[in-house]
Amino acid sequence: MFQSKRKPQTSLGSALSMLEVTYHCIVRSVRIQHNNAFIAIGMNMLQAVMFVGAFYLMFSIMGLRSAGLRGDFMLYIMSGIFMYLSHIRALSAVMGADGPTSAMMQHAPMTTIISITGAALSSLYAQTFSLFLILFIYHMLWNPIYIEDPLAAYGMFLLAWFTGCCFGLMLLVLKPWFPQTVQMIMMVYMRVNMLASGKMFVANALPGFMVAMFDWNPLFHIIDQARGFTFSNYFPRNSNWEYAFWVGVTFLVIGMMGEFYTRKHASASWYARR
Repeated sequence: MFQSKRKPQTSLGSALSMLEVTYHCIVRSVRIQHNNAFIAIGMNMLQAVMFVGAFYLMFSIMGLRSAGLRGDFMLYIMSGIFMYLSHIRALSAVMGADGPTSAMMQHAPMTTIISITGAALSSLYAQTFSLFLILFIYHMLWNPIYIEDPLAAYGMFLLAWFTGCCFGLMLLVLKPWFPQTVQMIMMVYMRVNMLASGKMFVANALPGFMVAMFDWNPLFHIIDQARGFTFSNYFPRNSNWEYAFWVGVTFLVIGMMGEFYTRKHASASWYARR
């Protein structure tokens, strides 16, 4: 009786309306850490710098600097750290996106797809901004850096983000059904990737039996390929980015099907199980 009729929109109008809602969702996701977006980005940058500094100190104490590639040692560390952070932060952001029973879904234009997209793009925005600003500061204040193929190297950064989003979508779909198990899987995956991602060593230097221990991991392939595009004297032999891409596509398709099924069976009682 008191409902107002919504005017039918054209395809272009619907697309623009969805983009507007997605934009606001991205802004909301960025400001989750802090109300001020600049401070939120600064906190993200600080975490990345602390990560790089910790690994630099560890490598120096253990005498592993010679194990890196010929070239800028800090760039060698950052080529692994930034790929790892892009992957893990995307996974966490998508997994933490609003589900079908969230209060945000009470707003008519809002959908779970917009929520997932907004969380994924906010993670990409924060990580990309941190990446370029940290590299710029390092280039200006410490040591000029040279990247052999910057576009391809950034493509690997995007691929790390993409695979993280796809795996996060899988966990998001499973979370309402197995909340405790999913949290455990995420924690184990993050801990395992501290080593299995390959950011602490060069894949070409590994013997064959050790390569078999890591080549199941898409992030291992991404980091190794990124170093091939970053350094002019490194040519990856034990990895390929196509594997990581198709693993991500597979997870994306399964995750989308699972999201559709979960959305149809949504129940407010799920929150009582968390």
